[in-house]
Amino acid sequence: MFVYTPTDLQTKAMDMYAVFLKAYGERQLKPPRRDPMTELIMTILSQRTTNANEKLAFTRMWEHYGSWEKIRDADVAELTGLIAPSNYPEVKAPHIKATLAQIISERGEPNIDFLEALPVEEGLRWLRSLPGVGMKTASLVLLFNFSKQVIPVDTHVHRVSLRTGLLPARTSAEKAHTLLLNILPTDPHILYNFHVTCLRHGQKLCTWNFPKCSQCPVTHLCNYYRDVYSRA
Repeated sequence: MFVYTPTDLQTKAMDMYAVFLKAYGERQLKPPRRDPMTELIMTILSQRTTNANEKLAFTRMWEHYGSWEKIRDADVAELTGLIAPSNYPEVKAPHIKATLAQIISERGEPNIDFLEALPVEEGLRWLRSLPGVGMKTASLVLLFNFSKQVIPVDTHVHRVSLRTGLLPARTSAEKAHTLLLNILPTDPHILYNFHVTCLRHGQKLCTWNFPKCSQCPVTHLCNYYRDVYSRA
């Protein structure tokens, strides 16, 4: 059993990052890909679904209602039907309505730009007080829209980080947000690209069912590969 020191893990993380940048390319954090409110609601829709279905669900919803206030006031059954391309629409529709209601009630408008001026921990707390918003969604909004020093951990980032050994075995996704932040640089550009490239690696090669280890560019850094193939 290998035991890594914090310095070992920092080196390993940056070695993986360098390989991933070569494999998947580097992206710019600014300008944001979409406005904060859209990012928030689309991230709720993205939970346990594909990018294509997330976009389809949002497009159907927005084309039908055309405003955040109308979505807030929508019939929940109708909204559920419109976002049906996204998995678990019966859960997401009430969450979206309640989230919009809370934001508009507290802020007086459907706008969360105020988060830019808040310290990270305050922003995370506020976002996580919204219905259906967990650590991943809150972190993603703060990083993607406001360049905060956070690292969103979705299912792909979580899987890749566990298999490579950046995270101890059985680390929860919730805990992973803190542990990964402790070993990665605090530069938002690096955090953003680590998230994006690690996610891409999980989608393309380090898949849940059948990881394509023969095509993987980080086998020399991967605990899973070492453990599986050392027994072969």
